[in-house]
Amino acid sequence: MMTGKMGEKDTREEILKVFKLFDDDSTGKISFRNLKRVAKELGENMTDEELQDMIDQADRDGDGEINADEFYRIMKKRGDNPLDDLLDDSD
Repeated sequence: MMTGKMGEKDTREEILKVFKLFDDDSTGKISFRNLKRVAKELGENMTDEELQDMIDQADRDGDGEINADEFYRIMKKRGDNPLDDLLDDSD
């Protein structure tokens, strides 16, 4: 499960295992479709605009998707469930 704080013990390998849960089509990137599926599976009722905003916030190379390095960065920076922080309106 993706509950609790991610601490020092959480290695890149563990974070990449979570990345692969999002990347169900094995493209090496989290697309809008991937993110929408995960949000739905987690019971998050999010608009397409909110989901796109999450991608835009994490997407550092501007390709419109989240690669493994971008995902790792956001997970290490944020700590909890990746959806929790990307949904935070305080940014």
